[in-house]
Amino acid sequence: MENIRTPFVAAIAAARPRKRHSFAFLAAAIALPAIANAPALAETGTSVPVVQPLPEQSDFTAEFRAIPNPTRNFKTPPGAVDITAIEPPIEVEAPTPSPSATMSGHASYYGRKFHGRRTANGERFDMNAMTAAHKTLPFGTKVRVINPANGKEVTVRINDRGPFIRGRTIDLSKAAAKKIGIISRGHGSVEMDILD
Repeated sequence: MENIRTPFVAAIAAARPRKRHSFAFLAAAIALPAIANAPALAETGTSVPVVQPLPEQSDFTAEFRAIPNPTRNFKTPPGAVDITAIEPPIEVEAPTPSPSATMSGHASYYGRKFHGRRTANGERFDMNAMTAAHKTLPFGTKVRVINPANGKEVTVRINDRGPFIRGRTIDLSKAAAKKIGIISRGHGSVEMDILD
C-alpha cells in the first residue's frame, strides 16, 4: 500500500482504523479504481499495458494466415471408422413409369375443405379442375384414370402430393371423382394409364 502515492490513499492509510478487515476492504475499494486509472499509475513510474486497437477487416484474415497449418498425422485406431473416407449418399429418384404403363390402385378425392389452398407444386387447388395428387409421379404428368366398375374415365394432371391414407394410390379433385363416379362412396378401385 505504501508504494501508491495518491493523496487520497495516503490520508486513508494515516487514519489507521481499529479493525484490520474494514481497512483492507476500504483500501481495496479506493485503490482498485486508482490502479485502473492510467495517470495515477504514471506518477508512480509503473508501466501501463496498452490495449491494441481492433484490426481492420482486411488485416483480420492476414493474422490467421500467419498461423501454421498443423500436419495431419492422425491414424485411425483399429476398429474405428475413418469418417473422411465416407462419401455422401447418392439420392436416387423414384423411377418414373413409362407412358404406356398401366397401374391399378385405390382412388379417393378431396374437395371443398382444400379448395383454394396451395398444392405441393405451389398452385392453388381447384376442386372443379381435372387435377390429382400422387405420391411419386412428377408434377405435370397426365394420367388417365379409369373406373373398371362402370368404364368411365378422366384425364387428370398431377399437381399435388398424396394421398396420405394407407392403401390409397391417387387423390382426385372432386370434379374428376364425379366424372368417373366415385363421389357417392368417396373412394374406389381404379386403373391408371400414364399419358405423358
